[in-house]
Amino acid sequence: MFPFHPSILHTKLRREIWQMRGQLLAIALVIAGGIAVCLLSLVNYASLNATRGQYYQQHQFADVFVSLKRAPRHLLQQVAEIPGVTRLSGRVEGGAKLEVAGFQEPVSAHLISVPETGQPDVNQLYLRQGRLPDASRSDEVTIIGSFADAHNLQLDAQLTAIINGCRQTLTIVGIAESPEFVYVIPPGGMLPDYQRFGVLWMSQAGLAPAMDMEGAFNSLVLKTAPDRPVKDVINRLDRLLDRYGSTGAYARADQFSHRFLSDELEQLKAMALIFPAIFMGVAMFLLNVVVGRLISTQREVIAILKAFGYSNRQIGWHYSQLVIAIALAGLLIGTVAGLWLGRMLGGLYMEFYRFPELLFRISPMWILILAAASLAAAWLGGWRSIRNAAALPPAEAMQPEGPAKFRITLPERLLSWVRLRQPSRMIVRQLARRPARTALSVAGIAMATAIVVVGNFQFSSVSLMVHTQFARVQKQDLTVTLTDPVNQTALYGMARQPGVLYTEGRRQVAVELVNGHRSWRTALTGLPEQAELQFVVDRQLNNVAMPPAGLLLTDYLAQALEVTPGDQLVVRVLEGKRPTLTIPVAGTTSEFLGVGAYMNLAAMNRALGEGPLVNQVLLNLEGDLADTVYRDLRDTPKVVGTNLRQAMLDSFFETLARTFLTYTFVISLLGGIIAFGVIYNTARISLAERGRDLASLRVLGYSHNEVSHILLGELAILLIIGIPLGWAIGLGLGQLVVTALQTELYRVPLIITPRTLALAANVVIASALLSGFITWLRLRKLDLVAVLKTRE
Repeated sequence: MFPFHPSILHTKLRREIWQMRGQLLAIALVIAGGIAVCLLSLVNYASLNATRGQYYQQHQFADVFVSLKRAPRHLLQQVAEIPGVTRLSGRVEGGAKLEVAGFQEPVSAHLISVPETGQPDVNQLYLRQGRLPDASRSDEVTIIGSFADAHNLQLDAQLTAIINGCRQTLTIVGIAESPEFVYVIPPGGMLPDYQRFGVLWMSQAGLAPAMDMEGAFNSLVLKTAPDRPVKDVINRLDRLLDRYGSTGAYARADQFSHRFLSDELEQLKAMALIFPAIFMGVAMFLLNVVVGRLISTQREVIAILKAFGYSNRQIGWHYSQLVIAIALAGLLIGTVAGLWLGRMLGGLYMEFYRFPELLFRISPMWILILAAASLAAAWLGGWRSIRNAAALPPAEAMQPEGPAKFRITLPERLLSWVRLRQPSRMIVRQLARRPARTALSVAGIAMATAIVVVGNFQFSSVSLMVHTQFARVQKQDLTVTLTDPVNQTALYGMARQPGVLYTEGRRQVAVELVNGHRSWRTALTGLPEQAELQFVVDRQLNNVAMPPAGLLLTDYLAQALEVTPGDQLVVRVLEGKRPTLTIPVAGTTSEFLGVGAYMNLAAMNRALGEGPLVNQVLLNLEGDLADTVYRDLRDTPKVVGTNLRQAMLDSFFETLARTFLTYTFVISLLGGIIAFGVIYNTARISLAERGRDLASLRVLGYSHNEVSHILLGELAILLIIGIPLGWAIGLGLGQLVVTALQTELYRVPLIITPRTLALAANVVIASALLSGFITWLRLRKLDLVAVLKTRE
């Protein structure tokens, strides 16, 4: 019995890694893809979450928000005495229209007062430049950074504002960010529009008189004690402020900016789970095939090692080291790539969300968990082959594998009427007589195809979202929001203005929809029965006629409230007389951006006990006279905000689509790497398994091209079977992805177009051509004598 020398096994391991470097690197890249996708998602999730947490804490972001008509400032003392309230700020808010030099399109602003002491106690500002407005000056403002950047505004620049019907010149003394406006949305909008909407802070002494709020406030934000339920504070606030026109207090979870940022973080977390699972599954499959093939060619080597005294455990550990080496290489590449991509994507998110700075964070524990998961996944992929190697008896291992039992297979019978040349017949027999190996190869190609489908279908989905939202549903050029509801007869006056081609009125009312313990704060939109400029559509993108009574809910909202057509829904109106209504659900609509509740305009006004009122006007404009319309609207007292459809479309591509499609591009790129890894290993394994047979054919007189036809023709048939199967798997995985990524902000539809399928097929075929070329070169250099000397 010879003594055990670990260095011998280590030398053997190094040689095998070098000899199989191409195959092993391809598998390592698949593992690296899973690690990179997971890390870039986790890095952005952790960084944004840490940045948000620190920003909220340092700048005292509110826990509870209240909007009301008007309340005396002495009421703040009673609010401060509510158990659980630790900090509060009573402030004045209002809307304004701005004139920016060199920019002709309408611009609106949200005005917020700051106290005489400077920084408010709640929702404090982060000053990027300058200072807060002087308490003794009514013409100084601090503006939000997004608006300043969009117009290249600097300190001491001047803006003309129309506040409550009065024109006033304002001087910029500061540029700031606020935790309240990480996500900046104009009134009535769904997406950021930094050029046409800004947030301005003025002194309390300057804004209160302009808004007729001297000695009063119409907005309240407050912090609560961590050990006190927020719901209790909200209930007490509602009882205290109800008589002052409160629309109802709501928690931070319902605050617009926070809500959408939370949705984005949840999406990143979902992506960090779904895509790595797919990548790791493919890597496990490859490891199983490669390690199994390696062990099957080393039967005699295993027998000799055991004869020399190596135990089953030592041999099992030797092959486990091969698997671990592959996993470690993938882990290293994936970690570096994931951290780099995560930092790059984090910079892109910083353009979307208004944080002062990004705290780049990744927990070492997460990297350790990923390392453990990847090592475990890799070892599980090769476990069966490793176990068989360790358990192989020496006497059995010294013998070559028994010859296969050949018989006429079903595919051969089915193709008996086809006159195949001998090489083609050999391909059919090889595939049919080893169904397990063929099935594994087809499965690998199918998974590669499916991953490319999943990585690319979002491009078609985003195109459908754009077409549906900005061409099919919205046909107006401009949406005008009014300060208060007006009679529909006002539309006739607007329609007669130069440059206006068509007008259509609608009404939006702030409501809380309640079904049992489930509730949702949103806007109830009343649409005219014969709407021409904005519609609601179903899943097939057909127009949904407004029912004479009842609610139409976005399908996402209906699912959140767990209601179906025919159910009764409690509607708590949060403005005006604030009635509580019970209205049946008449149907559902399908929307990709935002959520909404709709009702026949006339029926909604009747339910509210009011006349034919509207507070939004949709306009189609004559292009040459658009600037004239913008100037007229700027001077119209009751107009508080305007939204251009083209501006929303531009914003969609600049923000939502840009971040989403960048992430998708990264996934697509990694999917292509997986496709190459799968195809390359399939071709190389096939060459290794059939090296003796192919060499024998060359010796018997077959040409190089005929032998190549046998090997590459087998790969072609695997592609023909695997690609359509991959399309079907991609459809299922795509459905899993879109379900996991649904948020209030947007729902990506599952659109698998022929272009997407063709792209996936082309990526796989291109990978096959490259792999086939490499294999063809290796086949050309095949040493016939050396191959024929081997014992299979």
